[in-house]
Amino acid sequence: MGLDPGLRRLALGTLLAAYPGPVPPDWAVDLLADGLAGHTLFGTNIHDPAQVAATTAALRAGRPDVLIAIDEEGGDVTRLAHATGSPYPGNAALGAVDDVTLTRQVYAAIGAELAALGINLDLAPTVDVNTADENPVIGTRSFGADPARVAAHSAAAVAGLQSAGVAACAKHFPGHGATVADSHYELPTVDVPPAVLRERDLPPFAAVVDAGVRAVMTAHIRVPALTGDGPATFSRAVLVDLLRREYGFTGAVITDALEMKGAALAAGGVGPAAVRALAAGADLLCIGAKVDADLVAHVVEEIVVALDDGRLDRARVEEAAGRAAELAAWTAAGGTAATTPDGLGYAAALRAVRVEGDVTGLAAPLVVQVHAASTIAEGRVPWGLGPHLAGAEVVRAVAGETDPDELRRLAGERPIVLVGRHLHRLPGARELVEALAATHPVTVVEMGWPGGWRPAGARAFVTTYGASHANGRAAAQVLGLAG
Repeated sequence: MGLDPGLRRLALGTLLAAYPGPVPPDWAVDLLADGLAGHTLFGTNIHDPAQVAATTAALRAGRPDVLIAIDEEGGDVTRLAHATGSPYPGNAALGAVDDVTLTRQVYAAIGAELAALGINLDLAPTVDVNTADENPVIGTRSFGADPARVAAHSAAAVAGLQSAGVAACAKHFPGHGATVADSHYELPTVDVPPAVLRERDLPPFAAVVDAGVRAVMTAHIRVPALTGDGPATFSRAVLVDLLRREYGFTGAVITDALEMKGAALAAGGVGPAAVRALAAGADLLCIGAKVDADLVAHVVEEIVVALDDGRLDRARVEEAAGRAAELAAWTAAGGTAATTPDGLGYAAALRAVRVEGDVTGLAAPLVVQVHAASTIAEGRVPWGLGPHLAGAEVVRAVAGETDPDELRRLAGERPIVLVGRHLHRLPGARELVEALAATHPVTVVEMGWPGGWRPAGARAFVTTYGASHANGRAAAQVLGLAG
């Protein structure tokens, strides 16, 4: 027996789906006509601006008020520029510059680019306070480790995006910055009392609520004092008591991707996770990146069955779908067109570079780029100094595998510029750097979260606070190596 059409449409109105490839398949458009709230675009959906504009037009043919979302944070997390790297620095670099006007300008530029392509919901900014140097998933996506600084820049980012008519979604509530595990793979635990959250993690969320943020994304993290054994995404104490009642948020609560292990494993699958998130107070459920028609049908069926058997209250789901519709209606009003200064992102990245030591005399060095795996959030985006260099040889190295003597032989009389991401937590990286620096002039360029480690014997330590295309160009310029 088929699903009740009214309940099916209601359930669809709470879902952000996705699809493979650059052209929306028929089922993805048909579901919009049936009531699906929207789709999230990922790197696999994006080839070039003309294609993206055609994609969003095709989706709007299915439903004019469709929500079209994307993770466009600038810096290390970009979908539009996944083939080359973002022309904007990310949050850590903007936090290092500490100019809230610049942050607003950068996010206004990102918002204008999204709006021009027909994208109306940016799953950004990341407003987590990165207090754990070993954090594997936030790092340079954060404005920094100081709650007040992160709060100020978070509010500026929201204002910038939303000035373009693109809804901002601040993430990840109630704060993913103190974790040392990645919620894509497991359920991280932040075992602190609520008072610590209010002092350390929550000020940026208070700031974005005051700034009028249209959406807030949940975190698949466990805070035992509030969430018990489950993630915040399934916690009414977090989503209703804390976010709505205490902090006064009235917009849409969007879940982080339910396919992530931090949610799916905790609930026993994506469908049960959807039911638990709705019951807890979430409004718009991001299914994830690997979505097809069958998975959407499965999630819808789980929600409808839960409505039938009493696990979900119909009024709660109607409230959720209503908030999703309100979010779409807000984006339809559009924003104010603003002029983006030429080279804004590159100039901002240059202001963020910090140099400790002496970077003179580096003509024609051997540039050693240390391999670093990307997180799921980042995806495989090019990074490093290679595209920006004139007259320098670039070689790849693997920490723990590459022989320092081989690199010395390749370098000969030339200085070495060693480029890495998160070198302080990459196994074998410290040993490689310090072995080279013991007998050779070495300049280290850190393009990830720098942490507190500084390599013994290095001639200079350069921090970019990110690995975007803009960050790479800025580092090459500071080193005197730019082409």
